Amino acid sequence: MSPPLASRIALVTGASRGIGYATARALAKAGAHIVAVARTQGGLEELDDEIRQDGGSTTLVPLNLSDFDGIARLGAALHERHGKLDILVGNAGVAGPSSPLGHIDLKPWTDVIAVNVTANFQLIRCMEPLLRKSDAGRAVFITSAASNKAQAYLGPYAASKAALETLVRVWANETASTRIRVNLFSPGPVRTRMRATVFPGEDPLTLETPEQVAQFIVPMCMPAWGETGKLYDYKTRTLQSFRAPA
Repeated sequence: MSPPLASRIALVTGASRGIGYATARALAKAGAHIVAVARTQGGLEELDDEIRQDGGSTTLVPLNLSDFDGIARLGAALHERHGKLDILVGNAGVAGPSSPLGHIDLKPWTDVIAVNVTANFQLIRCMEPLLRKSDAGRAVFITSAASNKAQAYLGPYAASKAALETLVRVWANETASTRIRVNLFSPGPVRTRMRATVFPGEDPLTLETPEQVAQFIVPMCMPAWGETGKLYDYKTRTLQSFRAPA
């Protein structure tokens, strides 16, 4: 029997480590060809080795997502090579400075917005035509509870995730009558390098692993997944609606 994602093309951003790495591996094990995007060449090569050992295949794309023209070139390359995209996992993100708002310079702010918001906007613009070519286009964006907690000293990150959620909500409404399913996934505290930089005193062994989280992202990428305009909260294992009624 063929794996459930055989012949599917899956684009995963931030694929060189953490949740992106684990999700790319899990999707590959389910049969998808992985288009792995990240800044870190070494992490991408390690991912490629792991996936190939499992019998899967990858296309490695070393790319800083603040290179918006690079995202457009990637979309054109995918169109030329595959003619479609079946799965988009918008995982890449940066934490930004942990400081009072008044102490944050403009450049660190714009850097966070560029990767966490504008890059995902550009992915939507450039990948939607390819997702429409799929018989079951699926898009999942990784968000955070920080988007509504408004926690002190995490202003750029919290604001960027709130903006991302609104962006994804709009897209879910716009594509509700198509075959594309657009959803958010909130992983909660996970044992990642980014989490460790923001909360250095936290015991990582008390946290869920990226591999555990990825097992809940994969079903949202399957052709059989019919929900759109939802947020899956991993911590509570609940699927919450955020799409306004038509």
